[in-house]
Amino acid sequence: MLLGGVILLASLAYLGVLFAIAYWGDKRADAGRSLIANPYIYALSMAVYATSWTFYGSVGRAAASGVGFLPIYLGPTLMAALWWLVLRKMIRISKANRITSIADFIAARYGKSSLLGGLVTVIAVVGIIPYIALQLKAVSASFLILLQYPAVVMPHKGEAVDLFKDTALYVALLLAAFTIVFGTRHLDATERHEGMVAAVAFESVVKLLAFLAVGAFVTFWLYDGFADVFAQARALPNIEELLTLGGAAGTYGSWASLIFLSMLSILFLPRQFQISVVENVNENHLAKAIWLFPAYLLAINVFVLPITFAGLMHFPGGEIDADTFVLTLPMAHQQEALALFVFIGGLSAATGMVIVETIALSTMICNDLVMPVLLRWKGLALAQRADLSRLLLGIRRGAIVLLMMLGYAYYRIAGEAYALVAIGLVSFAAVAQFAPAMLGGMYWKQGTHAGALTGLSLGFALWAYTLLLPSFAKSGWLPIAFVEQGPWGVEWLKPLALFGLNGLDDISHSLFWSLLANIGGYLLVSLLGRQSIREHAQALLFVDVFKVAGGGSGLWRGSASVHEIVTLVGRFIGPARANDAFADYAAQRGMKSAAALQPDAALVHYAENLLAGAIGAASARVMIASVVKEEPLSMEEVLDILDEASQLIAYSRKLEQKSRELEAATAELREANARLQELDRLKDDFISTVTHELRTPLTSIRAFSEILQGQPDMEPVRREQFISIIVKESERLTRLINQVLDLAKLESGNAEWHSTELDLKQVIDDAVSATSGLMREHGVTPTLRLPPAVPPVRADRDRLMQVMLNLISNAVKFCDRDDGRVAIALHVLNDRLRVDVRDNGPGIDPLHHETVFEKFRQVGDTMTGKPQGTGLGLPISRQIVQHFGGTLWVDSVLGQGATFSFTLPLDVHRAPPRQAAPQETDIP
Repeated sequence: MLLGGVILLASLAYLGVLFAIAYWGDKRADAGRSLIANPYIYALSMAVYATSWTFYGSVGRAAASGVGFLPIYLGPTLMAALWWLVLRKMIRISKANRITSIADFIAARYGKSSLLGGLVTVIAVVGIIPYIALQLKAVSASFLILLQYPAVVMPHKGEAVDLFKDTALYVALLLAAFTIVFGTRHLDATERHEGMVAAVAFESVVKLLAFLAVGAFVTFWLYDGFADVFAQARALPNIEELLTLGGAAGTYGSWASLIFLSMLSILFLPRQFQISVVENVNENHLAKAIWLFPAYLLAINVFVLPITFAGLMHFPGGEIDADTFVLTLPMAHQQEALALFVFIGGLSAATGMVIVETIALSTMICNDLVMPVLLRWKGLALAQRADLSRLLLGIRRGAIVLLMMLGYAYYRIAGEAYALVAIGLVSFAAVAQFAPAMLGGMYWKQGTHAGALTGLSLGFALWAYTLLLPSFAKSGWLPIAFVEQGPWGVEWLKPLALFGLNGLDDISHSLFWSLLANIGGYLLVSLLGRQSIREHAQALLFVDVFKVAGGGSGLWRGSASVHEIVTLVGRFIGPARANDAFADYAAQRGMKSAAALQPDAALVHYAENLLAGAIGAASARVMIASVVKEEPLSMEEVLDILDEASQLIAYSRKLEQKSRELEAATAELREANARLQELDRLKDDFISTVTHELRTPLTSIRAFSEILQGQPDMEPVRREQFISIIVKESERLTRLINQVLDLAKLESGNAEWHSTELDLKQVIDDAVSATSGLMREHGVTPTLRLPPAVPPVRADRDRLMQVMLNLISNAVKFCDRDDGRVAIALHVLNDRLRVDVRDNGPGIDPLHHETVFEKFRQVGDTMTGKPQGTGLGLPISRQIVQHFGGTLWVDSVLGQGATFSFTLPLDVHRAPPRQAAPQETDIP
């Protein structure tokens, strides 16, 4: 039997283990060996999201709505995919501005407004109190149930409990004391609570193992696995409704609103901001948390439905609260150790939330609610006190006790009216009000202080009216007519059907109206208003945090004393820590001590950041202003600044122009590099082709020479035949070498030219006569179309002869084999002569018209193989024609033969080279 003393002793022992872990973590941090500089610990600490609501309440919600418990975990899973864009920016902003809480974040973004920080604190406190009450309810209820072991008896609801006999009161006081010892050992809120984070990560493991243990016990001990549980659960009434949308599991609209709500909550719950942002060691740890945190949520929810169905089957009468199935199932089967482990798991889930949440809220209360008032209260004369660090710690510790007592008060007033999950959703809807001001402040520069104040005020008011007050009415603290009939009987003011909006559940209804008013007020007032200079500067620092380096403005002129600044900071964080901080600052700048520092803008900004970590950004600005005399800039200085700005703008424009020039040069270099690579490729092709072309005749020459050498008594006829082949191959080899050398000379500009006035008609006649034997050999009929007389051109006769021989030889080679015809025509144009050589062969694809003029490139019939030749004739011919100011090109269509044409100017000294092709000429 589990006695109360045993349960209490186990609880205290567990809390002692947590404190030991925290103490060890802090000791390692002080020694410079961070325990939490690990992405896995960071991800596990983020699982503080899974509170007793998850541990007990998920099963309770599943019993009422089946798979309707899932949206609360789908939202954070979806948001995790956006963490690298959203949460990383939030972390970078907070580190750069030494931000300590959500209230400080919003206050700093909108001009370091203490009014805005105070409003955010009030919203957070009022919104989170129900959540703290949820933890007290879960722990106290589970303690009372476990106290009855082995009997499974529920505490009587609605029964008045004497204050000093109420377990929840002692749980609240115990958690308050533990949190004070646990979380207020440091004053600077931006100084990480490494021990606390380590303990929270450990708690995440404990509650996960406890839940998995009871889940495995139910699924594999009481039943034969998941299939058996679900098979037997089919006998339950309304089982289909629990597993399908549209029924008990909720509508698509409710799922969408809950997913959206939980997406916002994983960012804006104070405890999540504390763990994810303030306690972050390295923003790169997000890369692991993006997948590890959703995996944790999956693991802790995998047994929710089996436990739910088992509880409904074991306790069919509804006498046992479904929120307690996780605990009552092991108790009903006399699993004493498991039941105690489950209780410790639930205690772990609750303590993790309470510790982190109250630390975050106490920081907000101290920095953004209490200190701004005390610092402005002249009667207290806080400025004369040498050390205020004890006062700050006292305020935070008092705030922790106050928060726990407020949570207990809500538990007593309204806690019995709602299930665990319902209480949690009330808090979720409250913190969702921070989303417009925070996300807008991170991504929209035009957001103003007035817009944020308006949006937050409207959203909070509507949340309280549509959700918080109805929870009081349902508990009997307010008349129920307020909910059912509306105030003063006005139906369109009914808080759960505001302005006649029906058909939505309470959470979706409240979320719709509160965020509509919040976003609308924020946008409208921001667009209609104007930002102050400070707001504009802060907007730039937040929105462009990845572009703008941190630090104070350089446009600052004032007088300050380093001693006064150090003394001021020491009042709030302690003289010793202040001296150490400024000594480190001096050392980073190569100075021997803080006394050598100059009271410039950077030092003032550093001091303000130190203060912001202890008392918040808004209060830090006020206190810095009390010792720093900032002088207004004179008109001459303003003009100097404007002149400097104009010079910077002009310099920027020059840089932009230089940048464009560099871009152009880069493009040219890139193009040149591509051309060089192409030339390198062509060089390789050239060498490969030349060696191949040289090897072919050399191989023949060597082979036949070796035959002749080896057979001296060979028959004269065969000897003559072999010698003839050797001679022809030698001529071919000579021709190839001459062409390669000729092309090299032409391309390098070293070729010899003997230009005279000549008759191009005569050159054509001589070329036709020289190739007549070749045409007869191939059965080709030539057709000449030459004018009676033509004007002379100035050129090298041998070179033009070489061009004509190449063109005619090519035409003969590609003519039709059965009826080969070559047509040669000469035309006298206005300022030039044009020669056309046309064949009736297969033609050339237009895509290859330029390819044929590349070295060693020939386009032939792929079915018959590569044409004979070196592939150098056409490139050489084009080089010759271009040297005399002319152009050589081909005009052809597949199946219709090919026409090679070139032009030569009549006066090479005055006529520029022409690249355009001449008009079509009818050649028979």
